[in-house]
Amino acid sequence: MTVSELHRYTLSNGLRVVLAPDSTSPVVGVSVHYDVGFRSEPEGRTGFAHLFEHLMFQGSESLEKLAHFRHIQSSGGTFNGSTHPDYTDYFEVLPSAALERALFLEADRMRAPKLTEENLRNQIDVVKEEIRLNVLNRPYGGFPWILLPPVLFQTFPNAHNGYGGFEDLEQATVADCAAFFDTYYAPSNAVLTVAGDFTVAAAQELIEKHFGDVPSRPRPERPSFAEPPPAGEIRSDHEDRLAPLPAVALGYRIPDPIDELDAYINYLVLAGVLADGDGSRLQQRLVYGDQLVTDVGAGCGLFGPFEARDPDTFTITAMYSPEVDVDTILAAIDEEIDKLASTPPDAEELAKVTARWAATLHKEHDRLVSRTLALGAFELLYGDPALVYSLPERISAITPDAVSAAAKSLRADSRAVLTISPAPGAAE
Repeated sequence: MTVSELHRYTLSNGLRVVLAPDSTSPVVGVSVHYDVGFRSEPEGRTGFAHLFEHLMFQGSESLEKLAHFRHIQSSGGTFNGSTHPDYTDYFEVLPSAALERALFLEADRMRAPKLTEENLRNQIDVVKEEIRLNVLNRPYGGFPWILLPPVLFQTFPNAHNGYGGFEDLEQATVADCAAFFDTYYAPSNAVLTVAGDFTVAAAQELIEKHFGDVPSRPRPERPSFAEPPPAGEIRSDHEDRLAPLPAVALGYRIPDPIDELDAYINYLVLAGVLADGDGSRLQQRLVYGDQLVTDVGAGCGLFGPFEARDPDTFTITAMYSPEVDVDTILAAIDEEIDKLASTPPDAEELAKVTARWAATLHKEHDRLVSRTLALGAFELLYGDPALVYSLPERISAITPDAVSAAAKSLRADSRAVLTISPAPGAAE
């Protein structure tokens, strides 16, 4: 697949379209990205964006509940959706002969999902059960993606729990859902991506047939969620009755992933130098050398890289024995960061990290579902889906001095420190 094979255009109702033909296998991927995530949900309605994602699978004005499931599965396809800080995506992967079926289904629910009291109450219960399984009744549930933001950030969009609180979820109304749909689920606020085995002309004809008459609505103005970084080190502790060991997460603010992409990529490479693989700096120092922690990791984005606009987060997480003092761990981490800040990594160390990243990206984008979703997300966030194909080269071009400069910016006097403390008797 090459950049020249990407086709981009916009329908009269404002829907942006990305086409990426690839005839190597007889399958096709279809995704729709809406420019709304949990950072856009209003105060008092935490978890609403994710709840609405569930509602989009509950039928439409023309199809009964579970029809979407039945039509995709009977075609031999798979489907899903997910909610992120700044967007919500829906996708199908199915045999290429069923492309029109997927396009019809996505256009159908873009036009009019079935928003009823019955569907809403049912999905509130489903989401609450999901929270119980994934957060409340799981060791380290919400660590760090739910628990770290309120320590690192001050404003509601950046700091609140995107999964939602039970009280907020229970107070959601059908009127709230209708207003959310009317505001954010307009064609002009969405990107349709089709990748895989199809001809461009045939796909364009089908897209116009099914999406062309979806009513146009104004694209909502997207506010800036920018806020200043912490003016000092901010600490918080969370007691976890299920956690067998204490844990710590450090959160740092990093450059805008959209407007400062190359600077942002420096931190991806820095994360690899620090914690990716047994030979990484923090693995060698904290796990094998001083034996302060049992596990350590680092990365950009609470959901991974390239999934959010500014502000985004660089995290370092570790689990450790109760006999170890967390300040000893923090001091060791700071020492390793200071070493990188003063002495850039050598070419061999850096090459291992960038090669691993390039291989990971090539492997990931070889999967049709991952490629489809990446193209849609990059069109939505960056206005340039072709960036997907240039990322390995851009990462490989990062210099030792750039990694050193990124390390220098991870300051102890401008970060969040979240600790997880096992409740008494939790490890017994």
